[in-house]
Amino acid sequence: MTETKEQTLTNSLKKNDKIFNDRLNIDASFDVGVRKFTVLEKKVQVYFVNSLNDELIAVEILRELMDLEKFDMKTNDTRDTIENHIAHIQVDVTDDVDKCIFHLLSGLIFILVEGEREAFVVDVRNYPGREPAEPDTERVTRGARDGYTENIIENAGLTRRRLRDERLRNEIMQVGVRSQTDIVVSYINGIVDPDLVSIVKKEMEKINVDTITMADKTVEEYILDQGWNPFPLVRFTERPDVAAEHLTEGHILLMVDTSPTIMILPTTMFHHVQHAEEFRQSTAVGTFLRWIRFLGMFAAMFLVPLWLLLVLEPDMLPEVISYVGPSDDSNVPVFAQMLIGELGVELIRMAAIHTSAPLGTALGFVAALLVGEIAIDVGLLTAEVILYVALGAVGIFASPSHELGVALKMVRLLFIIAVGLFTSYGYVISITVVFILLVQMKPLNKPYLWPFLPFDPEAMWQIIARTGIPNMRFRPRIVDPKDVVRQSKP
Repeated sequence: MTETKEQTLTNSLKKNDKIFNDRLNIDASFDVGVRKFTVLEKKVQVYFVNSLNDELIAVEILRELMDLEKFDMKTNDTRDTIENHIAHIQVDVTDDVDKCIFHLLSGLIFILVEGEREAFVVDVRNYPGREPAEPDTERVTRGARDGYTENIIENAGLTRRRLRDERLRNEIMQVGVRSQTDIVVSYINGIVDPDLVSIVKKEMEKINVDTITMADKTVEEYILDQGWNPFPLVRFTERPDVAAEHLTEGHILLMVDTSPTIMILPTTMFHHVQHAEEFRQSTAVGTFLRWIRFLGMFAAMFLVPLWLLLVLEPDMLPEVISYVGPSDDSNVPVFAQMLIGELGVELIRMAAIHTSAPLGTALGFVAALLVGEIAIDVGLLTAEVILYVALGAVGIFASPSHELGVALKMVRLLFIIAVGLFTSYGYVISITVVFILLVQMKPLNKPYLWPFLPFDPEAMWQIIARTGIPNMRFRPRIVDPKDVVRQSKP
């Protein structure tokens, strides 16, 4: 990577114009330009990127400045007069060429005045993007329908709208030598652990990379050394209400420009198994939904490999459930059938994702009805194998976190392979190895299995049952909040 020598503006408009033409090659880019005119007998140049600017605001600023010339206003200080007539609430000044270029490519405009060494920087950003809409992966029956977008300014506003706390901090920094991507570190001062904020900011400052055009995932890989571990170390959300709730608990949010997903950290495994829908229902209904989800995820993890184990070792099968196992003979071993079924379901899922919505629905029906039925007829798969593979897939889809769902799917495949190769020994050893891995995981020095290990009875109860909000008096201990009490006793 090459470093650009620091430059400052001069009082010669001609020299400044040459600097920016050399650096930006304005004539080569259709969306980068400069508007030149005269105000109060001084030449003025306005640099802009029209693909990132709000044209109406920019034109209004130009009109206000041109009116000074139109009405032949007299002044002894042209610079102050121009500054006072820039019709915008945010006007900064700088003499740094690099800052001018950075602001220009971020959607701001800067104004050069003949004879002045400083440029006026005006924020007229208007990033292309979509309107806030409910996220597809985090839908709720009742509740807010807005969601984060690819616009970091809009995302900060969606969060602040829910938290009118003067202690809410949104610190912005840039990462990426070429992309110069904006990243906002959001937290509530007085609740969050200052050491945690310091650690996160230091890790981000260490990032020395060309670009982070892949946005939040790139940042996560730099902050948390995940390696080949499939389990998610941060929680992603596109719901402002979920993000705001975590802020009040003492978590940190990372907002990366161009990404609609917000990173919440630190998080444990149990942060990934809760859904906003549970808190939009009564405590009894929310608890019921949570138990159904836990049951589905548990069955998806352990039921399929356990069934395979009982088929391979019929002596372990209790008399009460002696009917378990494929009744039809097949030329393909059951272990191979399980692998074919698992990989086939995953292939169908990937094909549906990369297909347009109407065709994806049709693809699902074709795969489920035709392929499955024909596979049974030709003897490739048995009906019971397809049943358990389908149950495992449905259980994984019940996970609120896509990242955790994929991790559980990989772990289940590991269990199936271990059982197919080593039967009961493989089943026990593989489960033990995965459990030890989870126990040893400590992202940002926080135990991944908290509140199960180390055991916290009160926090664990809030995981098992959807506790009523009036009864949640304390913030989670895992984030070491400075203000532990959320609400006093009535």
